Amino acid sequence: MAREGLSYDLRIAFEKALRQKEAVILKGVKIAEGGSTQTVDVTVRAIEEPEVLSGMVMIVFIDQATTPGGKRSTRAKGSLSDHARVLELEQELQQLRGRLQTTCEEMQSSQEELKSANEELQSTNEELQSTNEELTTSKEEMQSLNEELQTVNAEQQSKMDELARINNDMRNLLNSTEIATIFLDNEFRIRRFTKGVNKLFKLIPGDVGRPLGDIVSHLHYPEIIEEAEEVLRTLVFSERQIATADGGWYLVRIMPYRTMEEVIDGVVITFSDITAAKALEAGLREEIARLEKLVAAGSSL
Repeated sequence: MAREGLSYDLRIAFEKALRQKEAVILKGVKIAEGGSTQTVDVTVRAIEEPEVLSGMVMIVFIDQATTPGGKRSTRAKGSLSDHARVLELEQELQQLRGRLQTTCEEMQSSQEELKSANEELQSTNEELQSTNEELTTSKEEMQSLNEELQTVNAEQQSKMDELARINNDMRNLLNSTEIATIFLDNEFRIRRFTKGVNKLFKLIPGDVGRPLGDIVSHLHYPEIIEEAEEVLRTLVFSERQIATADGGWYLVRIMPYRTMEEVIDGVVITFSDITAAKALEAGLREEIARLEKLVAAGSSL
């Protein structure tokens, strides 16, 4: 701990030496020692080399020569002479002026730093204000976009509901006609099939996407894929009466699948059960043959 009269000056010089990187010299510093005072010159220098001592400070004390008469002023021996007192007061005044000058310089430096920091803070505040305005604008735009998306989503949901209703209507219509139907893509892979097709083909829901030619059929119609290829090539529908393995008959109609944009996107194959009509037709033929025989027999008589 520094002695009385040295602590303040030494602290100021210490800080100044570190800040300016130059030697700071204090002249005529009075140090209280017991009942007497001692006058010294103090040199404070920041150490830069060697590197291991960088950041440290060297303080050198130089004792001044004794006052005229070969003796130092001592309070214990009585009052100082007027001349010595004046010199002492002048030295103290000089020290005070030095301290005041140092304090003023430090205050000025601090004011400049504070001014610079204040300008930086103002600049930062302006940037933050600008950013806040941009964020507010972006928030409004996002809110407007969100409202538009909600509107579009509601419209899409309405269209999806309508499409679901149409799909249900079409399914019920196809089922109510009792006409089995298979939808194939351009590669003749199964896209969809209606109720009743599984009576003619061994189909399960997992067969969607498989080629129709790979599915086992009860129809005596091995050239069905060739007929479908021809329809897709010529865009002319095909219609045939095909028998089944269990003695049934179906009217098989193959037509091009047209989209709303009039694009050909595969074929549609329908199977109408005409077993009853075929039986009626066979009965009529038998009756006609019987009547023809009777007519022939009557003519011969």
